[in-house]
Amino acid sequence: MRLSFAFAHALPLLFLAGCQSAQAPAGKAAAPTATAAPVAAAAAAANAAPAFIDRALGVSLAAVAGMQVHRDFARSYLDNGAWKAYAAPDSQGSPLVALVMDGSNHIITAELRIGTSSDGAALRDCSAVPDSASPESTSTVLLDGVAFRHFRAADAAMSHYMQVEGYRAVHQGRCIAIDLLLTGTNPDVYPEPPALPFTRAQAWEKLHEALAAVHFTH
Repeated sequence: MRLSFAFAHALPLLFLAGCQSAQAPAGKAAAPTATAAPVAAAAAAANAAPAFIDRALGVSLAAVAGMQVHRDFARSYLDNGAWKAYAAPDSQGSPLVALVMDGSNHIITAELRIGTSSDGAALRDCSAVPDSASPESTSTVLLDGVAFRHFRAADAAMSHYMQVEGYRAVHQGRCIAIDLLLTGTNPDVYPEPPALPFTRAQAWEKLHEALAAVHFTH
């Protein structure tokens, strides 16, 4: 997959509702910083047999080691499981496919989601970014030759957090929403904090490996 932008290598510290900075609005947290998918992982994904393909839409998803294919979107405290992150309650669309990182649980979950919509309002506003998006993160990038509107956003509340890196584009008459999501709960709220199955840095590395596995066939 060809990306026309460079991801930063630093990831944000844990941001939770109880420890947000004074500059952040209540219920919000600083946007995550993306990292670049390893070149070797991108090459491997490009050569792998598709784990999922939608021929009408012209999109395929190569298998990614350490991630499992799902056909629906799991819900979290800050996410309603809609077809795209930050979808309005009346937004019309459908989950297409998700890749979920092995070990994901209620403490930390890493997931790539692809959702689509042919609804008129969704198509009209396809490139719009949510209010939670970090202004400096908004840009236009190429994913496998298709131009996407890119943004990063984040929210936190009641010891739960959500970090999102989103991509939006109209392709083959449908709005495509690709979301990299990192969600979870502050483990310190538990009397005995559970061990994490993976770190946030490992999660973002795997999510960008998954992003490199997305390909467009036409």
